[in-house]
Amino acid sequence: MRPISSAAVLVALVLASQSTIAPVPLPNRPDSFKFAVFGNSGSGDPAQYELAGQMATLRERFKFDHVLLLGDNVHGSERPQDFVKKFEAPYKRLLDGGVTFHAALGNEDSREQRYFKNFNMNGNLYYTFEPRPDIQLVALESTYADKEQVAWLEGKLRDSPAPWKIVYLHHPLYSSGRQHGSNLSLRGLFQPLFVTHNVSAVFSAHDRVYERTTPQQGITHFVVGSAGKIERGGIEPKSGFTARAFDEDLAFLAVEIAGDQMHFNAISRTGQIVDSGVLPRRK
Repeated sequence: MRPISSAAVLVALVLASQSTIAPVPLPNRPDSFKFAVFGNSGSGDPAQYELAGQMATLRERFKFDHVLLLGDNVHGSERPQDFVKKFEAPYKRLLDGGVTFHAALGNEDSREQRYFKNFNMNGNLYYTFEPRPDIQLVALESTYADKEQVAWLEGKLRDSPAPWKIVYLHHPLYSSGRQHGSNLSLRGLFQPLFVTHNVSAVFSAHDRVYERTTPQQGITHFVVGSAGKIERGGIEPKSGFTARAFDEDLAFLAVEIAGDQMHFNAISRTGQIVDSGVLPRRK
């Protein structure tokens, strides 16, 4: 077993001074793949800016270069000044530092957002990219999922040799959120393909809460719809598949893939680690 670096301990403990759980440190290895994940972000409210500040603070010690956006990226009007207020200004420190954002669209986003340069969608409503040969990341369009997209997804997952396959979209297949909950139609379309082609993790938003499920047919689903506003008391405790949930404040997810393990810390607006753990790669 490789020793945990002092930098890794710092990443966990500096941010967890008020944590109610025992955080699992991010390894912070120089050769790992590091990224952040969040959705429902584009409120333009002060709390969004405060959470973005936690992201920038984390990156000083944990050099993630990619962010997965889970939709509802710009709430309300989408004038040029709105993109500044709700995206470019809160994440300026990340953008100036060279962090690349990769967006999926939500039901409140116009389809024209796929042409916004900083979302790196290249005009596509759904797409895949491989930041490294061993990692495939797939962004889906979950508002208007059709047979064409399902066939495309099956082909991309089937043909990719990447050991790590991760999918992100706006609408959750599994969610204990009281406002929306699980999208059973999408679950029927996508979950069988995820199982067949060894997807290891799925990230979604829509519900304004944070949740990590117990493995569903071997796959862990995350709801990270907590980056702009939060629905306090928004978790239904009787869903039966919640491993960890947080609905008290805004939060984002920091992720590190090192070898056959995916480490994660969910970090709140105040810097508290509200969830933490390690997932194995599905084989």
